[in-house]
Amino acid sequence: MKSQNLIPFVLLMLLFQACGSSNSVDLEKEKEKILAMHHAQRDYHFNKDSIAFANQMSDQFISVNRGVISQPKREANISKYHGYFSMVEFVKWDDVAEPIIKFSDDGSMAYTIVDKIVTLTYQDENDSTIEGSTHFAWTTIYKKYGDEWRIDCVTSTNVPDEE
Repeated sequence: MKSQNLIPFVLLMLLFQACGSSNSVDLEKEKEKILAMHHAQRDYHFNKDSIAFANQMSDQFISVNRGVISQPKREANISKYHGYFSMVEFVKWDDVAEPIIKFSDDGSMAYTIVDKIVTLTYQDENDSTIEGSTHFAWTTIYKKYGDEWRIDCVTSTNVPDEE
């Protein structure tokens, strides 16, 4: 290759390399953001903050729970969680293990796999305080909207009661 042809070739290669490196995503930083959202959810439960909890969900949010697929709007999520939070007192909302977090190749989507024990108290129809504990497992799918992560989908299940 002649030296006069080599210079544009080298410049073109440097340009491609620079473009590629500008799109790199710091997955450790993004993991910290996802974990911060995950840990904030615990606070929202104990503080009964249905608005902050619902604000983590995107406008395209999908719920898969108890065999039902739904796409509740923000107001419906706020109402649902407000009702739930007002009926219970949380004793425990703790991870059994650190959530598993994986990212898409381009870093625009992520998911967590969560293993959690939830213990709460509530008043039954006789005004007696009942304590219940449930072992949940779920997957949360996060999508990045601009610089902000939002929850696009949650698929939840729990360990069945022994019969």
